[in-house]
Amino acid sequence: MHNYSIRAASPDDLDGARAVMLDTVYRDFHTGYVPRWHADIIDPAAAYLVPARHTLLVALDPADGTVAATGALDARGPAHPPNPRELAERYPSGETAQLRRVYVRPEHRRRGLARRLVDELLAFAAADGGYRSVYLHTDPAIPGAEPFWRSLGKVVHDERETTGGANNVVHFEIPMAR
Repeated sequence: MHNYSIRAASPDDLDGARAVMLDTVYRDFHTGYVPRWHADIIDPAAAYLVPARHTLLVALDPADGTVAATGALDARGPAHPPNPRELAERYPSGETAQLRRVYVRPEHRRRGLARRLVDELLAFAAADGGYRSVYLHTDPAIPGAEPFWRSLGKVVHDERETTGGANNVVHFEIPMAR
């Protein structure tokens, strides 16, 4: 068993967390850095460390202490556009905990890190007391992403069914207490 430690990111963890996130958007998403989608990656302190109701978690590699995985949560619901209007209405900012940047470096996958990070994020959301739902979206083309999220929550909108395949985004709601 790998003994990863998971904790709230400190300023000293931000370079490692940013590297995991950027590597993921380049390697797995094949989009690279897109400012309108990824501003939080460039300035994770402003996105996740400063706001009281937001958090960024890191999982540290027990071998060398480097960041092996990330998971974040913020109080911003899905924006319309680009997301469907009904989702923006169903998951309003302030009441919605949105899971973001649950990324695990390839050499650390299949060890339960993403599930542990999500459990910690859900506990953070529940402890906050002001969130009424937990939302996220994922790209089902990313290997393992859709089955992972289906194992934790329910699909609330699959854009592949409504856009004729133009948008490959699946939206989920995750129960706050699992």
